[in-house]
Amino acid sequence: MPLPYFEVDVPIRSTETPGLEGVHVFTGWADSRSAAVKAAHEVYDAARAAAEAGREIPHGGSGGWSACGYRPGWELDWPAATAGPWNDPYSWLNSSPFEM
Repeated sequence: MPLPYFEVDVPIRSTETPGLEGVHVFTGWADSRSAAVKAAHEVYDAARAAAEAGREIPHGGSGGWSACGYRPGWELDWPAATAGPWNDPYSWLNSSPFEM
């Protein structure tokens, strides 16, 4: 049986612009919410380390977890991270037709 696909939402805040905040989203397969947060954190740590060392950010992590980039000047609040089943924001595109 395949593992469930998770979304990990991590609150972020700018260290350069007070009051600027948002959420960074990671996705991938995991067997639990805690495993999903751990995988997302590991991917973020690897991306940050590579970027700070001037290396290319690793892609294609295990379980579908990877980072496409690293943005300096943003702090992620890992203790406040939440994980749950991935919610496809475009799922309505695949729904059956409806009349207006």
